[in-house]
Amino acid sequence: MTTLDHIQTTIGPQLDELNRLIDDVLLNSYSTLTNGIVTQYLQTKGKQIRPILVLLSGKLFGGIDRNVLNAAAAIEMLHNASLIHDDVIDRSKERRGVPTINSVWDNHIAVLVGDYFVGGALKCAVNTGDVRILNVLSRLGTDLSIGEIDQIEYAQHRNIDEELYMRVIGRKTASLFTSCVEVGGLAAGAPDKALDDLKQYARLLGLCFQIKDDTFDYFNSTEVGKPTGNDLREGKITLPLIYALSQKDLPEHDHMIELVHKSELTNDDILQLVEFAKNNGGIDYAIATMERLREQAAEIMRPYEPNDTIAQFNDIFRYIIDRNK
Repeated sequence: MTTLDHIQTTIGPQLDELNRLIDDVLLNSYSTLTNGIVTQYLQTKGKQIRPILVLLSGKLFGGIDRNVLNAAAAIEMLHNASLIHDDVIDRSKERRGVPTINSVWDNHIAVLVGDYFVGGALKCAVNTGDVRILNVLSRLGTDLSIGEIDQIEYAQHRNIDEELYMRVIGRKTASLFTSCVEVGGLAAGAPDKALDDLKQYARLLGLCFQIKDDTFDYFNSTEVGKPTGNDLREGKITLPLIYALSQKDLPEHDHMIELVHKSELTNDDILQLVEFAKNNGGIDYAIATMERLREQAAEIMRPYEPNDTIAQFNDIFRYIIDRNK
């Protein structure tokens, strides 16, 4: 049993209740087509790391009640809406090993189903009775959108600055993790200082999640379930390559810079860039960066009384860094 499996088992009844709540909200449409699409989509739930963070945050600050469950459902539905829309943008054919909505039906239907998930998220947020949770979701929607737009802009210009990279993943990924613990804490009545600390912890966790995801682009696709060099094909320059390119004294540096700025990369170009990053410490640097962020996160949690929930937050951090897909 993995660390995440153990956590899922520990809060199993609450996760089951959460998923029943999501079903009740989304499978209540007058549209037969919508109900059919949503039913099929919900059969593959993924790891549910984000709603687990909401539940753990609620548990840490008093317990998992109906408000915490509604907050977790709101986050999960908004997250899934973003995935459905991302699949349209990326023209993805599969997610979690099953055909995407846009590949089975079309982009029009997929966008509308994503919007339907947003409606469900707002309903659950309203059901908490806390306008602060609605405000978090509003801010999150803005951050996710701007993060993706920034990434597209930087990809077009092939920007390769680590500061910009961290800013983008802070918006497009870490903001979601931060929002998870924030809505869970708000729903459970968390003290401001403790919640601020946990938000900083979650931000570091989210950064590590994206850095780890980005390292998968440099390995065999059969090992991690995504095409090798896919980010590079889309013009995304991620941390391992950013680090390798920062070493200007390397003999291949100028040639690699030329490749990065090509309007369209060939398979051979991508292979050269992948090997350049791997051979010149890019993966090691990404791992070291994640460990540094984990140590910062551990310092944030150190003053708090040890308990099972704190241990589970730390276990999730280790899982994020150690996972292989």
